[in-house]
Amino acid sequence: MNLVDQLGWLRRVRRLPSPNCNPRPVGETISLLVVHGISLPPGRFGGRGVDQLFTNCLDPEEHPYYAGIAGLRVSAHVLIDRRGRMTQYVPFSQRAWHAGLSSFAGRADCNDYSIGVELEGTDERPYTQRQYRRLSVLARVLMRQYPAITAQRIVGHSDIAPGRKSDPGPGFDWSRFRGLVAR
Repeated sequence: MNLVDQLGWLRRVRRLPSPNCNPRPVGETISLLVVHGISLPPGRFGGRGVDQLFTNCLDPEEHPYYAGIAGLRVSAHVLIDRRGRMTQYVPFSQRAWHAGLSSFAGRADCNDYSIGVELEGTDERPYTQRQYRRLSVLARVLMRQYPAITAQRIVGHSDIAPGRKSDPGPGFDWSRFRGLVAR
């Protein structure tokens, strides 16, 4: 069974559509998977902040940090929370606004050709076993669905925006993740 439908939505995964996306350039091949880390408010897990940010519903009065980011128009394709549950905000066929100013292998505008996956976490704290398992399964699904994504084309936000972004951070164990993807 194909786990990705014709529109680019994962089957059997919570969907919360984000308006923060647009069509990919005509003829663009999806060829990069970018791993991010996020928590809202910073360092807190399990709240509604990420959903609210990606759907433009973040209340700037709810937390002091939110006042500075409530106007951002950002998204990712998928979030994997600390318990390994996934939420999809943007279908893979669309361009999610996750990478910002970025480049990979000399090519700019990573949003055009990448899929962005957020892990609920911080740069410093280890990610959970459930997150690694779920991310590795998702990576294998995406590599089958989009063969231009290879193990060498799975990177962190810090790799495509060095000096500007640090996630998923030193708390992310790349060798552990790559070992799970290779299984």
